[in-house]
Amino acid sequence: MATILVIDDNQKLLDMLQRTLRYEGFHVLTANNGYDALETVKVQRPDLLVLDWLMPDLDGIGVVTRLRTLADEIPILMLTARDAVEHRVEGLSSGADDYLVKPFATAELLARIQALLRRTKTVVGERPLTYGDLYLNPVTRETRRATRHFDLTPTEYDLFCYLLRHPRQVLPRERILETVWGYDFEGDDNVLEVYIGYLRKKTEAAGEPRLIQTIRGVGYVLRED
Repeated sequence: MATILVIDDNQKLLDMLQRTLRYEGFHVLTANNGYDALETVKVQRPDLLVLDWLMPDLDGIGVVTRLRTLADEIPILMLTARDAVEHRVEGLSSGADDYLVKPFATAELLARIQALLRRTKTVVGERPLTYGDLYLNPVTRETRRATRHFDLTPTEYDLFCYLLRHPRQVLPRERILETVWGYDFEGDDNVLEVYIGYLRKKTEAAGEPRLIQTIRGVGYVLRED
């Protein structure tokens, strides 16, 4: 049974989410502010966070930023009334793995939670994935370029894994979004571009040549230039 930490300063919404998730079989922890949420993560180590953006003192962005130094592997679903593209990009850029706009349908919330939890499961016995000097071990989640190790958030990991499973193949944006995120982003591929940028920054941090290439008007391909 997965443990979910729900953080929201709206007590009515917090109670509703707690009841709904418990009914679906999850173990639910709650916090009504960012500082309590961080303390709960240190002690309880939940499997997933459902996090409100607009909170007093320490908002959702602040929680995500601090959390990524404590538990980089925990997936985060951010809830907010901010629905502009720039807000989505800001939320995902801060380290959140998914973004759901209020008001939302309970069925969609549950679907996104299940998708995030599926993406964090390790396949025991799966062989490491390699291309060039890139390396990813699905069992240990170790990632490196040559001998240089680097860490990935859950979404970065899933995207990196997908690219390594299809080297030298031109992958359309729509296919990547559907496979990695598990649902349609309604034609907004800014999110994908942001995460491609994250991977490039981490895989090229020591000045290595670029391997994740852009195919304009189509998508991306993992290959030597």
